[in-house]
Amino acid sequence: MPLRDLSPHDQRLFRQYGHGPAVPLPDPLVHHAVERHATQAPHTVAAEHLGGTITYGELNRYADALAVRLAREGVRPGDHVGLFVRRSIPMLVGLLGILKSGAAYVPQDIGRAPRTRLAHVVHAAGTRVVLTVEQHAHRVPLPAGHRLIALDGPLPRDPRRGTPRPGVSPDDGCHIHFTDGADGRPHPVKVTHRNIANLLLTGVGGLGIRPGDRVAQLLDLASATAAWEILGCLAHGGTLVIGGEDTAAARTADVIVATPAVLSGLDPATCPRVRTVAVAADTGAPCPRPLADRWARRTDLLHCWGPTGTPAAATPHRHDPAAPLLTLGRPTPNNTVYVLDAGRRPLPIGETGELWTGGDCVPAALRPHAGLDTPDDLGTGPYAPDPFLGGDRRMARTGALGRWTPDGELEHLGRIDEPAPHALERALHLTGS
Repeated sequence: MPLRDLSPHDQRLFRQYGHGPAVPLPDPLVHHAVERHATQAPHTVAAEHLGGTITYGELNRYADALAVRLAREGVRPGDHVGLFVRRSIPMLVGLLGILKSGAAYVPQDIGRAPRTRLAHVVHAAGTRVVLTVEQHAHRVPLPAGHRLIALDGPLPRDPRRGTPRPGVSPDDGCHIHFTDGADGRPHPVKVTHRNIANLLLTGVGGLGIRPGDRVAQLLDLASATAAWEILGCLAHGGTLVIGGEDTAAARTADVIVATPAVLSGLDPATCPRVRTVAVAADTGAPCPRPLADRWARRTDLLHCWGPTGTPAAATPHRHDPAAPLLTLGRPTPNNTVYVLDAGRRPLPIGETGELWTGGDCVPAALRPHAGLDTPDDLGTGPYAPDPFLGGDRRMARTGALGRWTPDGELEHLGRIDEPAPHALERALHLTGS
């Protein structure tokens, strides 16, 4: 019994605090929600960028045409297609077209990523097709046998006859995110349709976005959290305000998704329309308390956190500046959070240990391509069998320290690999284990 070392009281709280509610997914494929908005409100503006706009009807039509082209190039469900672009309207056409083809998109900012990284991404993700625009085509390192498609080039004129309707499962890839490994190289993580849909279409992950709301797109396309602001907006019929190199898009936005670093560069006084801010902390550190307080005094601030490589919302918490602690709240629907010792045993409520996550927020592992080393899938790597959910479920190691407060709020206490090793050893019960 996984909980046998806990008292009956702590066993009950382990389940109560650490398990989010079980909620059915209305549709595990988020791009279906985008298609519905295109059918119901085709003339609504889906996105704007540098004075240009695209409606939901236009976006859906162009994405259908791209999906036809990708199918003709042999792209099938389970494939990975590179999306090497800058933040732009063609970025959205490429992203949605890839999902409609049944493949997962592999995003990289072509203006920022060095050529060596792009080459590594092509190899590690096993792409055969890469999308970009003509302006940046010369920067894409394309191995022999690969295809480059320009998003601003010609596409099929009437895609309706040939638009693919691939059989995609919720556990197929939606996008491939690269996270820096301990060896200094970026490693691929497969974020599934279930991961994304569970975030956006259940609980607070939808951020209350409604048709007509303006959502700022500020994050690097290659970051895992960018999928939250982009697909979160489009799945709920909002207008994505795509930013340039500055943060001007936030000034007219109703909703902002940001990392602490991006949020610290914004002044709430210059963003008068903003009503909701989701600040996505990583496993390394929560949002600084002064920054959270400053925004929470003016907006509805959600302090969010989740496993590396996925949109960080396994535990969103609505922050009150008057609260004694800045916490991470409790798990979102269909997700779990565990506080474990070094032997992966559950700790009593209030004791400090390593945070592990389980349930639908856990990303899938990619197997190596052509001998490329990737993080270990089980055992000492980032994933392990989940003994609390059982079956073939997995849990993800975060490398973060935390504990449950007496009233069931998750408190983030730094990373396991930070200084003060003796304190960490005591916290993780390493001595004598």
